[in-house]
Amino acid sequence: MTVTGAAYAATIGENEIMTAVVLPPETHQFKLGSCTITVVKDGASILDNPWETFGLNQAPDTVRKLLAQNFLPTEKFVNSYAPAIIDTGSDVIVVDTGFGAAGRARGLGRFREGLKAAGYTPEQVTVVALTHLHGDHISGLLEDSAAAFPNARYVAGEIEYEFWTDKSREGTPAEGGHKAVLANVAPFSEKMIFLKEGDQIVSGMTAMLAPGHTPGHLVFHLESDGKQLVMTGDTANHYILSLGRPDWEVRFDLDKAQAAKTRRRIFDMIATDRIPFLGFHMPFPAVGFVEKQPEGFRYVPKTYQLDL
Repeated sequence: MTVTGAAYAATIGENEIMTAVVLPPETHQFKLGSCTITVVKDGASILDNPWETFGLNQAPDTVRKLLAQNFLPTEKFVNSYAPAIIDTGSDVIVVDTGFGAAGRARGLGRFREGLKAAGYTPEQVTVVALTHLHGDHISGLLEDSAAAFPNARYVAGEIEYEFWTDKSREGTPAEGGHKAVLANVAPFSEKMIFLKEGDQIVSGMTAMLAPGHTPGHLVFHLESDGKQLVMTGDTANHYILSLGRPDWEVRFDLDKAQAAKTRRRIFDMIATDRIPFLGFHMPFPAVGFVEKQPEGFRYVPKTYQLDL
């Protein structure tokens, strides 16, 4: 017999305790050549007033209008977070780490669960690659004050690390980020390889400098058996308000003019070459394609293109 609603509630005695069922985090897996890619939803946030984050150089009503045209709510938006695992057969690479323990009280920081749900242990991770050093990308590096991935080597942008660890950040709006990097990333500095433009992370995976969001922001180009994927990090942070209008200013971009130039450069390349990309803040599973349009780029979510 199935019991639902009020009838179900009536069957529970006063002293009985109901335990909520917590589902595992969303994961999405696909093949790229001989690599297996697993995307994990670290969580999502519902935020107010989209025009306070996107389109700072536009009137709020212009932002509202574009959202409405795309069947999206005008007063709120969802920001999701998508770290990824690349299994090359010889390496297990984590790209960005999510919020870690610091986010769990808010329903975030679920990457570690997702890693295990996908069949991996933290000890199997051989490389941790960081697109940049904002908190939602680095806070999962530590777990209970110890290395979350104890057998990994670490790679990050040289320019990026030098910027965030510079003491001149103290007393500036970047001080919070400075402290977060000192707490979460600096402990791994002796095991870290600092990347420049074109440096190789593992065979088939290279770093490309994509500054603006942060001074040393990187994107990663992955190629396997002739198949390609670009992991764009935070180059674009919203599939309509940032990709659709790449020249609109984004609150979290440190150099807003440079970030706009980088968005156009990176996504023009992706559109021209017709290759998929994984964007950390794109709608989960965060993988798709882009088509050039007069004002920006049209986002086309992945369906079965990489399954055949």
